[in-house]
Amino acid sequence: MRPQVLFPLFTDVASLKGVGANYEKLIKKLCGDKVVDLLWHLPYSMIDRTYQPKIAFAQDGKIASIKVKVKEHIEPQSKKQPYKVLVEDSSGEMALIFFKVYKDSIKKNLPIGEMRLISGKVESFNGLKQMTHPDYIVKLEEATKVIGFEPVYPLTAGVSNKMLHKLIYQALQRVQDYPEWLEANFKAQKGLMNFREALIAAHFPKKLQDTEALSPSHIRLAYDELLANQLALALVRQKVKKQAGRVLKGDGNLRQKILSLLAFELTDAQKRVLTEIYADMEAPFRMLRLLQGDVGSGKTIVALLSMLNAVECGAQAAIMAPTEILAKQHLETMQELCSKIGIRCELLTGRVKGKARQKILDDLKEGKINILIGTHALFVDNVEFQDLAFVVVDEQHRFGVQQRLSLSNKGKQTDILVMTATPIPRTLVLTAYGDMEYSKIDEVPKGRKPVETSVLPLSKLNGVVEALARKLEHGCRAYWVCPLVEESEKIDLAAAEERFESLKKIFGDKVGLVHGKMKEAEKDAVMERFKKGEISLLVATTVIEVGVNVPEATIMIIEHAERFGLAQLHQLRGRIKRGFQASNCILMYGYPLSETSHARLNIMKETEDGFLIAEKDLELRGGGEILGNRQSGFSEFKIADLSVHKDLLYTANKDAKMIVAQDAALASPRGQALKILLYLFEQDDAVRTYLAG
Repeated sequence: MRPQVLFPLFTDVASLKGVGANYEKLIKKLCGDKVVDLLWHLPYSMIDRTYQPKIAFAQDGKIASIKVKVKEHIEPQSKKQPYKVLVEDSSGEMALIFFKVYKDSIKKNLPIGEMRLISGKVESFNGLKQMTHPDYIVKLEEATKVIGFEPVYPLTAGVSNKMLHKLIYQALQRVQDYPEWLEANFKAQKGLMNFREALIAAHFPKKLQDTEALSPSHIRLAYDELLANQLALALVRQKVKKQAGRVLKGDGNLRQKILSLLAFELTDAQKRVLTEIYADMEAPFRMLRLLQGDVGSGKTIVALLSMLNAVECGAQAAIMAPTEILAKQHLETMQELCSKIGIRCELLTGRVKGKARQKILDDLKEGKINILIGTHALFVDNVEFQDLAFVVVDEQHRFGVQQRLSLSNKGKQTDILVMTATPIPRTLVLTAYGDMEYSKIDEVPKGRKPVETSVLPLSKLNGVVEALARKLEHGCRAYWVCPLVEESEKIDLAAAEERFESLKKIFGDKVGLVHGKMKEAEKDAVMERFKKGEISLLVATTVIEVGVNVPEATIMIIEHAERFGLAQLHQLRGRIKRGFQASNCILMYGYPLSETSHARLNIMKETEDGFLIAEKDLELRGGGEILGNRQSGFSEFKIADLSVHKDLLYTANKDAKMIVAQDAALASPRGQALKILLYLFEQDDAVRTYLAG
């Protein structure tokens, strides 16, 4: 249970003074539901209000805090004119300008003859100094509330900086001096401040650098957040490692037959990864391993050989894919090989209905099906295996953890292999997949030629179409991917349909169209015609990003490539890396081109290394979520930025491993303090999610 010392931070934000019903909704939308969420909402800049000149010497454009005497109120003669208040000091006069006129309020705040401290931006108009809508108007005895350094927060409509800071100040009053969870020597060596001290320093910056990611306060808070994440994952991993599994050690008979049927030899990387997987399967504990391999590196054959190890032991295996296209591709690849050695593979998706579906379900339960391939349809309660021992989850980031667990629970002590073709930077492997063992295929099959990538402006579209025409005449096949407009699928669709119509006028029936709004049967029919070569140019939205396998397709044209993320561009380009012929990718961009988009397209031109691309993507995007929603319970970071705090993550990873090795029960004094850290950053939810099932 959550330590009592944290209770004040985990109450509703409505418990703070000044949060009414309307304001509550806005604060929750901006920061979160609980008081603790306000603590993680750090300022991104600051305003220096320490400049206190006399009126005559106040510099234009600067924020100034000036002690003045109220001289005169000048009411507007028409609606277009502002309300003016003349103020003075020993050096001269200044006008305070108000366009929003609340006359009574202005007169109450600025009574004639009284002294006030005003703070705001100074400007000059017609030779007179002026300040439009001062940020502060206070009595001189309240000057200390204004003069100083004011943090500037990310805001939402209806929430002012001043009001938010007041609430955060209240939240900070609830933070206690908790027992130190960092190791004393490490803390001293790194020169880290205390947790509470760091929070106060972050919310009360003294200079602009105090609001930056590498300031002492941010480094301490980021390290705490990363340590909480890594410790939670390490505890889960420890638990998973100790879960009883079953020993799966086949005689190699089926695998040897498959290897003899292949037209190629496995790469050294594939052999190394298979050795790691077999070792896990043979161990008496449950396997949970992430297999990362770039597009076309040969993950599917590794998955098949791993599943056959389970089949050799008399058990069943399953592979789950996020889309029907990908599931069908797995079926085609595997069935072609397995049918020759007497192994039965079947496909189960939401579209398999009636008698055909019932036949698969019956045969599966009776153990007549060795390998089942499917989509989300595999989660359904009435899908029962006779003896499921091994599960492969493809493109894991498209599924939630609970979905993965619900499939593995269909067997007894099931081993799990998670695969992804989306190259993941090392930092994200540690934070998003830290509960898993990790294998990487970092080699492509011999003889595969690099893709030549060009970057061209859309103004050269006609030239690209002419060059494409020449290629198609020589029997080439090509993809034309239309722009992604995230806000509107309708605009996406319109763009694809418009491009399809314009290309159809030139190439006639050689052109096909696929998009996400089409029925699966229609989509399949078009894809089948493209595979057979009846269509030589396929216009598409990003539905072809994953799982489309047409080795004869050697040209990829991506329109408005600047609208796509690096990982997505890399996946799309991977569609023309399926065969052993030379291929071309043309990235077409529109203006204006931002600096980030320019850098992104250059990276694509310079390298095909998916792992390097993933690292660059993380740098360009900052700590944003590259993998999409993993639904894992391990949320995105609120303070840590993986593009800046990479080294802190690696240190936290080592620290977490050491803690779990020495004190997995967190029973020592430091362990008890670390429990507070886990609950403070709500990693208790993440641990529960992972250990469910």
